Amino acid sequence: MGMNQMLHFIKQMSGKMSDINPVSSQTDARKIAYIRNLQRELKQKDVLNTPFKDLDTVVFDIETTGFYPYSGDRILSIGAVKMKGSEILEDQLFYKTIFSELPPPPEIETLTGITATELQQAADLPEVLRQFFHFVRSDTLVAHHSSHEKQFMKQASWTALKTNFQHRIIDTTFLTKIVSPESKHITLDDWCDHYGVDIGRRHHALYDAAATAKLWSENMKRVEEMGFINLKDVYTHIASLT
Repeated sequence: MGMNQMLHFIKQMSGKMSDINPVSSQTDARKIAYIRNLQRELKQKDVLNTPFKDLDTVVFDIETTGFYPYSGDRILSIGAVKMKGSEILEDQLFYKTIFSELPPPPEIETLTGITATELQQAADLPEVLRQFFHFVRSDTLVAHHSSHEKQFMKQASWTALKTNFQHRIIDTTFLTKIVSPESKHITLDDWCDHYGVDIGRRHHALYDAAATAKLWSENMKRVEEMGFINLKDVYTHIASLT
């Protein structure tokens, strides 16, 4: 994923409404119906038995004001990259900042580069979530240290859309513990160094999502080489080790 492509995409999408979600111009009732239909589709999809080469995933990352969504911390931005098996679909990217009247804390602005002006010009949380779910559809989500993403998405989905967050999220360690069981790496930086992956710009949701996608791709190739066919095979193997 080229740096120029990423920068061009961010310039186009950051803080702006786009046509990535045609649902956004419909009535609220139809928007709610779309989310409910999506949830039904999620329940019917057999992800565990899908061969890795056919597995549709969306690797995503969020930037937040802190670590505790139920204590007032909030999502500032969402970045995501689509994948088919181990292939990164470089033309299917998502990036949005989220409206807030409050500026980010100074240390977070320094860390992420997200400014108060950017947030004031962004779409609100319900709209960004609807766009994100339309982008993801029923694909499986992947994240690094996914518990952070999961707790924020659960809180945001209920607060903004009054619906439970039902997408499956797989942590990158699901594969790294198979491929590199002796490794003590924890951070995204450490794992990217391990595989020679260039993050480009750390603590930016889209760049971090792209780096995580490369990490996931490398590990998916390796588990396939080891003879694993699908997620069920990996779950079974991990269960046998405990």
